[in-house]
Amino acid sequence: QVQLVESGGGLVHPGGSLRLSCAASGSIFSIYVMRWYRQAPGKQREWVATITSGGSTRYTDSVKGRFTISRDNAKKMLYLQMNSLKPEDTAVYYCSQENDYWGQGTQVTVSS
Repeated sequence: QVQLVESGGGLVHPGGSLRLSCAASGSIFSIYVMRWYRQAPGKQREWVATITSGGSTRYTDSVKGRFTISRDNAKKMLYLQMNSLKPEDTAVYYCSQENDYWGQGTQVTVSS
């Protein structure tokens, strides 16, 4: 059974950076498409970024140039480097494997 565990969230000032991690277990990690989503208070969950098994990446427009998704298949790890953070990036961030499995989420709060 697949398990995904996010970490790395926290409170950061506007303009700051955070690196989120997602540890996967129980599957052949390298063959799957991995995604980051986020859900802000009172809003629907939204897609943030995708990385394919081959390393191709895509981003929602609001984070392009600021966020970078990456993966380490040997370690079964997914990452999201977030720079130039804005208050509107405040949300619970989730990792997902093929949109079939989800982690419990990690809170990111951007506030002065």
